[in-house]
Amino acid sequence: MTGTLIPILVMVAMIITLRLAVWWGLRLSSLLFSKSVTVLKQVQVRKDISGLVSRIRTSFPETTRLLQARLTPSRYTGLPLTLTVIAALYIAALLGGLVEELLEADELIRLDEGINQRIGPIRTDGMITVFIWITDLGGSVALVAVALVTTGLLWAHRRRHMIAPLWLTILGSQITTYAGKYVLARQRPEFLTELAAVTPSFPSGHATSAMAVYGFIAYIVARDLMTTRQRFEMIYWTAVLISLIGFSRMFLGLHYASDVAAGFLVGAFWLLLGFALAEHKHHQHQTANPYEPPLCQ
Repeated sequence: MTGTLIPILVMVAMIITLRLAVWWGLRLSSLLFSKSVTVLKQVQVRKDISGLVSRIRTSFPETTRLLQARLTPSRYTGLPLTLTVIAALYIAALLGGLVEELLEADELIRLDEGINQRIGPIRTDGMITVFIWITDLGGSVALVAVALVTTGLLWAHRRRHMIAPLWLTILGSQITTYAGKYVLARQRPEFLTELAAVTPSFPSGHATSAMAVYGFIAYIVARDLMTTRQRFEMIYWTAVLISLIGFSRMFLGLHYASDVAAGFLVGAFWLLLGFALAEHKHHQHQTANPYEPPLCQ
């Protein structure tokens, strides 16, 4: 019992400590950014920059309008959508690099095997029981049930415009995952527990599904919360759940670390596409229903 309790307490302490560090790090970053903007407004160089911008706008009006439309922070189709597209492309590039490493380099295979060996000393019977419960939260049965319940709640609470983005995220991530599994056909690690799996190893379907389903649900809830602290708590604890599900696949000997990383990247890519479609449909919904009161009131 002690051999199980101590690792769990250490893990909980690490999660709570990380939460505090991330929250105060975000607070400090926000404060520094606000002060930097205030200082910039007070210096003379701002007038010089304004004059330069005016000259560029006069010389290149079409290009300036295009850039302004893409960089406007107050509309989702401006800067937020631009950053979303850039992030999605970056994630796709990371995934492509990971696949290339898997196919061409032995270093990744040695790293994966080394990580699995380091997990061995804490793979006790009690910890295996705990992580079997955690990994079930990312299984097909649990996630299909969560997705269907979420769909029903969105329908019942007049959020039907969010249903298509939810299922785009889920189905897109699943198709990509299983295509990758059978194209790359990577063998799984040697099974170390009573659990086993029949599909190829790369990428991890549990990691992909957890990122896609729980990530989108967190987005739906967080966008209607009233304060920054509430949004942070929602996003942080969802990230903890997703991370634990991914780690459980390595702990139980069902996946390598690179399988889990690839699953997270696939899920995150489709999650960003789901965000983009959801915000587009939300804008359409607000335009069509301008007098509908916000749901958070």
